[in-house]
Amino acid sequence: MNTFFLVLTLICLLMPLYVYLGYPAVLWLLNKAGFRKPHQIADITPSVTLIISCYNEAAVLREKLRNSLALDYPVSKLFIVVVSDGSDDGSDDIVREFMGLQIRLIRQEGRLGKTMGLNLALKDIHTELVVFSDANAMYDPLAIRNLAQHFADPAVGYVVGAALYTDGQQNASAANEDLYWRYEMAIKQWESELHSVVGGDGAIYAIRRVLWEPLQQRDINDFVNPLQLVAKGYRGIFEPAARCFEETAGNFSKEAKRKERIVNRSLRGLFRVKRVMNPLRSGLFSYMVISHKLLRWLIPLFAALTLPGALILASNAVLLGQILVIGALLLLIPAFIGYLGQNQPKLPWLFSFPFYFVSVNYYALLGIVSALQGKTQVTWHSTRPALANSTGVASASAVGVISYLLVIGISIAAVCRPYV
Repeated sequence: MNTFFLVLTLICLLMPLYVYLGYPAVLWLLNKAGFRKPHQIADITPSVTLIISCYNEAAVLREKLRNSLALDYPVSKLFIVVVSDGSDDGSDDIVREFMGLQIRLIRQEGRLGKTMGLNLALKDIHTELVVFSDANAMYDPLAIRNLAQHFADPAVGYVVGAALYTDGQQNASAANEDLYWRYEMAIKQWESELHSVVGGDGAIYAIRRVLWEPLQQRDINDFVNPLQLVAKGYRGIFEPAARCFEETAGNFSKEAKRKERIVNRSLRGLFRVKRVMNPLRSGLFSYMVISHKLLRWLIPLFAALTLPGALILASNAVLLGQILVIGALLLLIPAFIGYLGQNQPKLPWLFSFPFYFVSVNYYALLGIVSALQGKTQVTWHSTRPALANSTGVASASAVGVISYLLVIGISIAAVCRPYV
């Protein structure tokens, strides 16, 4: 019996280690070994439509439009479209202030979601490129030029920019999110150099207009659309110099809840374009999308399977089980302290990172469960501090706190059992 739990525990333990450390290491080694796939770059200025998705963004929309008008790109070739998904806070009126200056408004009634808004907008857009953006993402003046240069290569179907956080040092949640994105950008760069960056970024993401095909309402556009383009034989490039700047959600609970929504929609989207996971059709990209996305989303499941096996092994005095349970305690106890102090702006990294890690994976698990149940969230609300509900959505209920402490107690008991 111990052998079975030992093998199961080892498999479940090694999977997260591979996803977080092994996969980036493989990408780095492949790049160093000369497997890079170069592509053409040229200083070109094709016609571009910048689409800004908007739902109740009055607080930032005026600044976004001014930022868009100030971009360093030929005025005759840049068009700006704001897609308002039933906004009722005056966002549409702000857009009307700017109409006639390369800007027009498309209003979608009924709160149908961002994806349906993009379907509506693309029906009447005929520029060579389309750049997708969010209302809170402020672009570097050269952002669109830096995106456009890669489309000089006819094999390139989409280009993803770098969304950077402006509040990374203001609170513990933002600092952890900023650290995570720096790690992600390194992976995106290596993927891009080998084949294609896995997925886009709703804040700054460009495609060839002719490659767009209408999406289903439940699709997450900046993930499903890139997969569709790779399935058609095109590449996706990551351009770190095409930068935009935005704020994080501002606290752990809102960031974690956002991850739940992303995982929920992305998991469904991946299986809708599941042919990209076939190595006979997508080659190296199939390895990338499975490692970077699918296996990472499943990490909470591997963790959930690791702990019971470790507890059984530890209670039977198996050293590996004891080490794993002690390791779990070294994560769970600081995470619980981090939960108690999550609203503190200067929460020490020793507590903030474990809480961030546990919260994100817990809500990713909820996203997976919801997706398997056929539930998909198609509309969105801003998570920024000034606009979002001040109540933390990840705040644990009394039952949740008791359950968490119970797991800690059982873990301690399993380690101590052989010695009492």
